[in-house]
Amino acid sequence: MIYGSWKLFADVLSNKTRFDIVTLLRKEGELNVSEICKRLGYEQSRVSHNLKCLLNCGFVDVEQRGKNRIYRISDEVKRILDELEEYIAEYEKRLVSCGVLREERSEKDAILEDVVR
Repeated sequence: MIYGSWKLFADVLSNKTRFDIVTLLRKEGELNVSEICKRLGYEQSRVSHNLKCLLNCGFVDVEQRGKNRIYRISDEVKRILDELEEYIAEYEKRLVSCGVLREERSEKDAILEDVVR
């Protein structure tokens, strides 16, 4: 396993906008940019920018239907996310209670607070 590749995969979903788009598409199936914007309350440029990333990374597929580009989660990514969701549901208490992760989050939060000041 290559750390960089795992990190890049996680980076795709660690962005809140992309996470919201993926979550919406998993729930709704297929949507165009306007529908995604309307449901999430995000500006079109923000959604389009993040859809471009999701498309480039293979997380979504796109199909041209008339004037609309219809986006959906790729079958392979859907399978992976379904399995990850099962894992998270099973181990959520352990993930949340992990002292090491809690310390790392606290350190990151402190660094962000210093940057904001």
